[in-house]
Amino acid sequence: MIKGDLYIGNKTVIVTDSSCDLSIDYIKANNIHVIPFTYNIDGQDYTDDLGQTMSYQEFYGRLRDGSISTTSQITSYTFEQTFRSFIDEGYSVIYIGFSSALSETFNNAVMARNNILEENPSADITVIDSKSAAVGLGLIVYYAAEMLKEGKTKEEIVDWVEKNKLKSNHWFIVDSLDHLKRGGRISATAAAIGTLLEIKPILIVDGEGRLDVEKKVRGRKKAIKTLLEVLKEKIINPEEQTIFINHGDCLKDAEYLRDLLLKEVKVKDAVINYVGPIIGSHTGPGMLCMVFLGEERN
Repeated sequence: MIKGDLYIGNKTVIVTDSSCDLSIDYIKANNIHVIPFTYNIDGQDYTDDLGQTMSYQEFYGRLRDGSISTTSQITSYTFEQTFRSFIDEGYSVIYIGFSSALSETFNNAVMARNNILEENPSADITVIDSKSAAVGLGLIVYYAAEMLKEGKTKEEIVDWVEKNKLKSNHWFIVDSLDHLKRGGRISATAAAIGTLLEIKPILIVDGEGRLDVEKKVRGRKKAIKTLLEVLKEKIINPEEQTIFINHGDCLKDAEYLRDLLLKEVKVKDAVINYVGPIIGSHTGPGMLCMVFLGEERN
């Protein structure tokens, strides 16, 4: 597990999983504890330790060379071990998890919490289904961590997350339709036609936490500009926001999107990071994502 430094005197800890796609520097510098998923590529299992064992560049290089990566959910046993370690030290736990509509992982966290409460009814563990994915989950964790640094109580943080999690807007594009086809998101015929016509699907995570194709745009440059147009239409209080832009080893595209954003919209900050292997296994190289607080998803 990747741990940040606990703040002295604060007995609340924020736990999430490695699909959050926040940078390892931010995680280590803040009160965030990350439980890793595992993935398998070329017959070998790896722990998703945020690019430490296998760099993001190597991961996407392997995908480009034809390797297929599969992912495994986090077990209830792993959650139970993690939660117990904090409860035994007197901490209250807030777990903010990957959308239950996309993985059984969240349900395993609920099972772990219930097992602990059967033995220790006073254990203070809250598990939250973010109904979000990738850095859309990361955005929620980021705001929770910032609130904890500000001295907010556990109850205040949980209340904010529950009220605002569906305002985490995640819009993204993929470079190739092959990974979506393999995952059953689009048909083989649609993938073939899309590739021929240079059609780039623009996807969202909806209010139920499910993946959905929202738009189809011809050409990657136009698709990138569409991400910015969506943000301008849906964002709330942009001058107060840190915008997250994550990429599947396409840094120049991420920088192009950031530069467009900073030129046209006044925001607090714009942060670029990689899409990690858990999400990248399903979206492939060239995925580009923009996340912000905006209108509530439906």
